[in-house]
Amino acid sequence: MPAEELTPRERVCLALEHRETDRIPIAMICGGINAPARRELEEYLGRERRMTVDDLVRPLVDVWQVGPEYVGPELAPGVDFWGVHRREVSYGEGSYLEIDGFPLAGVEDAGDLDRHAWPSTEWFDYSVIPGRIAELRAESDVAVYVANGNIFESSWYMRGFEKMLMDFVLNPELARAIMTRTTDFLVEHFRAMLSAAPGEIDLAMTADDIGGQSGLLMSLEMWDEFLRPHHARLNAAIHEFGAKVIYHTDGSVMEAVPGLIDMGVDVLQALQFSADGMEPGALKGGFGDRLCFEGGVSVQTTLPFGSPDDVRAEVEELITVLGRDGGYILGPSHAVQAGTPPENIAAMFDTAAGFYPF
Repeated sequence: MPAEELTPRERVCLALEHRETDRIPIAMICGGINAPARRELEEYLGRERRMTVDDLVRPLVDVWQVGPEYVGPELAPGVDFWGVHRREVSYGEGSYLEIDGFPLAGVEDAGDLDRHAWPSTEWFDYSVIPGRIAELRAESDVAVYVANGNIFESSWYMRGFEKMLMDFVLNPELARAIMTRTTDFLVEHFRAMLSAAPGEIDLAMTADDIGGQSGLLMSLEMWDEFLRPHHARLNAAIHEFGAKVIYHTDGSVMEAVPGLIDMGVDVLQALQFSADGMEPGALKGGFGDRLCFEGGVSVQTTLPFGSPDDVRAEVEELITVLGRDGGYILGPSHAVQAGTPPENIAAMFDTAAGFYPF
């Protein structure tokens, strides 16, 4: 163990090199605290510890996101720069944004894609990135990441999930054309973000949920044909700048892990261990020499439904198994949901900050 306390960035970079750190790094990538849970945590911390959520979280989280400023065409309410429309759907205490408008739903062949307003890097001001990094590091020398390279998801958000999967079988030329256009933009977008602050961005987050609770959302052969080549191209562009690729997927994805490594993923993120076949020891033992990990604390079971002791036990197990010989950044497996006991959220941070058995 290093004799002295490390800076957050040093801690993360050492872990990603499979080396020992002073404590386990902590991140909240794809894992913020939803507003109702944050309000309850704020009340709990104020009452029990006379502190705020920021007082607890900011000194412990080692990785923070930066990005450019959108300066492109004015977007209609609820529409993103891909042309996808979302509406708020209430879950009681809060709401989620759910897609209800697919701009490519009516497209019949690849030639029709030229009529769509595809995003451009000219729509973003990348010059703000160095200042945003400096602002974060004025407080602490944190690791930073850029996002979000979700190729398949961005494609089906425009096309529709069922239609996209049907296209893989019935209209593969169209599916490939949509994903190629999506990847073309994302490659240039990530190059622009990374070149705006050379050497200062540590991680680049790519993503595509390819797993459900019991297995992959498509056959491994279909994933290998339609998704993997595009991610390999994007990952190669990211690696040109020395950044590590952190890839997010939920679900049961053990079957795809060798292919994820081969296509250039450095860090597997989310780690939904409540899904079938997902087991920390198997991941570490089978792939830990070639792959790092981030996430793992269950927002599906332990955090919302366990006790603080259950959370402490899970965090300690994850650190012991995944953190041995480095290669692990701890965090929740996704966003911490409404109804999660604040004592459990605090227990996750407290245990991660204080438990390091190596």
